[in-house]
Order: sequence, then C-alpha cells, then structure tokens
Amino acid sequence: MSKATVFCVMLSFAISIFVGPVLIPFLRRLRVGQTVREEGPREHLKKTGTPTMGGMLILCSVLFTTAGFWKSCPGMIPVLLLTTGFGLIGLLDDYIKVVLHRSMGLAPGQKFTGQLLVTGVFAWYLMRFTDVSLAMRIPWTENYLDLGIWNLPFLFLVVLGTANGVNFTDGLDGLAGSVTVMVAVFFTVAAAGTRSGIEPVTSAVCGALLGFLLFNVHPAAVFMGDTGSLALGGFVAGSAYMLQMPLYIVIVGIVYLAEVLSVILQVGYFKLSGGKRLFKMAPLHHHFELCGWSETRITAVFTVVTALMCLLALLGLP
Repeated sequence: MSKATVFCVMLSFAISIFVGPVLIPFLRRLRVGQTVREEGPREHLKKTGTPTMGGMLILCSVLFTTAGFWKSCPGMIPVLLLTTGFGLIGLLDDYIKVVLHRSMGLAPGQKFTGQLLVTGVFAWYLMRFTDVSLAMRIPWTENYLDLGIWNLPFLFLVVLGTANGVNFTDGLDGLAGSVTVMVAVFFTVAAAGTRSGIEPVTSAVCGALLGFLLFNVHPAAVFMGDTGSLALGGFVAGSAYMLQMPLYIVIVGIVYLAEVLSVILQVGYFKLSGGKRLFKMAPLHHHFELCGWSETRITAVFTVVTALMCLLALLGLP
C-alpha cells in the first residue's frame, strides 16, 4: 500500500470527524429530519427527526481529499463524476423531501431521468477521454467478456442497478456505510499496482466512511440519505468500470444484490399470488428485523458476509 493511499484514508477520515460535529447541529437547526414510513418496523418510529442528508459529509471529505490528485491521477475523474452526479441527484431528492416537506421527493421519472443523464456523461467520458475498454474481467480467469454492441446497455444496467442497490441497503443505522467500506477496501487493493489511477478516490471513500460511521452507527446521530447512498452506488459502479471489473460487483456487492432482488421478488410474488408476501417485509434487512434480529446484528452479519465475499473476489483477481 502506497503512502499516498494511507494519506488519503487519514485525511478523509480527519475531515469527516472534524466536519461531522459542525454539520450535524447545522442540519438539526435546518430541521432536515428523517420521516420514517409508518408501514415500516415500529422500532424505527423513534428515529423520526434524526438529521438526514449526512451524505454531504462523505462527498465533501472525498472531494476535498482528492482535489490534489486530479492531474497526477486522471483515472479517478470518471469515478468522481459518477459519484458526485448521483450524489447531487440524491441531495436534490433529500432537499425536496425534508426541506420543502414534499414526502415523495423527486418523482420517480425525474430521478430516473437524472440517473440516465449522469450515467450517459460517465459512459461518454469513459469512451472519449480514457483508454479503458468496456470489456469485463471474468473472475478467476485471465479472460475478458466483450458484449460488443451490448456493452453500453449493460453499463447502464450495472450503474443504475448498483446505485439503487446501495440505496435499498441504506435502511438501518450503519448498514450501507459498513458494507460499502468493505467494498471500497476491495477496490483499493484491486487497484494497487494497476495504472487505473483510482486509488486516491477509493481510499478517500474508505476514510470518509470510517469517519461517517462514528456518527451513523446505532443509535445514529445522522443518516446519509439519498445524498450518500446514491453517491456510494455511483462510486462502486464507477470504480468497477475503471478496473474493468463490473462482474465482480455480483460478488463484493452481494448484499446490494440481495436487497434489490428481495424487493423485486416481493413485488412480483405479491401481484402473482393476489396479495401474499414472500418476505415479512422488503428490502431484506427489514425481513430479518421482523424475525427478531437487532439492527446491530443485521449490520454485523451483512458486513461480515461482504468482507468474506471481498476476500473471495480477491482470489478471483488474475
């Protein structure tokens, strides 16, 4: 691990822990409190009013830390584009919900259109200004999968699916942050020794999340909101594509995948069965809550599973 990587982790962490105590009271004064849906677990009702939009802390820490590496590591620019772009969409959604008090936030069509535009800019930059191929490494082999004309549609599927998978995962104190810090560590290790140039941003995300978790573990003093969860989804997808490793998201992002699939299966089964439910509640973490698991236990188990899958993915590197 290079000194620059350690520097980015430590600087980003320091920014998080120093800005957090300033940002959180500011969010409280703005009354940007979380509104907890009534159909969710009853234990979550006590979280009503907890400041949200804490993802700004993550974004600020990452952007400030990586500012000095733009010229020396241009490979991190597309990752930052995707991370910041999705983060801004989430910020606007959070702002409409908690500041303007419109419970739905951005309309689904508006949010989806914004995500398509940001993904399109990322794809354009990737193909126009980098030499990164859309061909994908196949885990545990030295071969690549090239889908030809389907590479671009697949990119959109991966980016949008990953961003929304992280968004679904952000439902318990510390869950999305704990899972994603493991994924960020994996990409930092995978990028070491490559010419991708993304190590400053992957290591900065590690530090930012470690700092953020000090305020977000149960009982959370602040939530990341869509600002953070969508930004982290963009980060995961962007890092994967810069390393030609989108297929690895299925492994290291197993929790994201499980959360998305649980929602799809729940909705599909509900419609096909005439109102029956496959899970007690979706996304998946709520099912385990209603089975009697505590928030801290679910977060710990999901994080350990992610850590083990990241180790397995490391074995799959060529």
